[in-house]
Amino acid sequence: MIRVVVVDDHEVVRKGIIAYLQTDDAIDVVAQAGSGNEGARLVIENEPDVVLMDLIMDDGNGIDATRKIIEKMPDCKIIILTSFYDDEQIFPAIEAGAFSYILKTSSADEIVTAIKKAQQGETVIEPKVANKMMTNFRSNSQKAHAALTERELEVLLCIGEGMTNVEIGNHLFIGVKTVKTHVSNILSKLDVYDRTQAAVYVHRNDLLKKGN
Repeated sequence: MIRVVVVDDHEVVRKGIIAYLQTDDAIDVVAQAGSGNEGARLVIENEPDVVLMDLIMDDGNGIDATRKIIEKMPDCKIIILTSFYDDEQIFPAIEAGAFSYILKTSSADEIVTAIKKAQQGETVIEPKVANKMMTNFRSNSQKAHAALTERELEVLLCIGEGMTNVEIGNHLFIGVKTVKTHVSNILSKLDVYDRTQAAVYVHRNDLLKKGN
């Protein structure tokens, strides 16, 4: 069962999302909040697996709430669910620790899929958001992967394919602890914040097509 908290200040939207989520036997909505401050408090109290987080709210925004949650619960998967995809929202949210970023124009099934993928360690980024993120990279970072070892590059490509650490380990026949070490080195060498940005780097540079 995937424990979920929904944070959105629009009651109709929030209740509509919850009503649909409750039709899925794999999801348990353990709490809901109408503000960022209340959301952060309830998430820390209930310790869910996944959080659906709105960005713009009257009492504490989603970025601040995300930051507070990640400080206390670094493994919590926070999915930003918003109408906004401008630079002022996307990058601060990702930097705060958001795991996935989808828009409210997404279908109910797409939201459920994003939740299930998050619980499995797979990031979902709305295409419009991914395009914004990709254009944010500077040209001098495009060849940063040249500094990676052959094994680190293999791990990076797996990240680009959305694999979890366990899946990467099984694919490359290495231990999860070793995978985590490689991921840490990759993030440092690419100068990116997290796996999401590493995956975007892979796709922006067409590494999956090139194979190098």
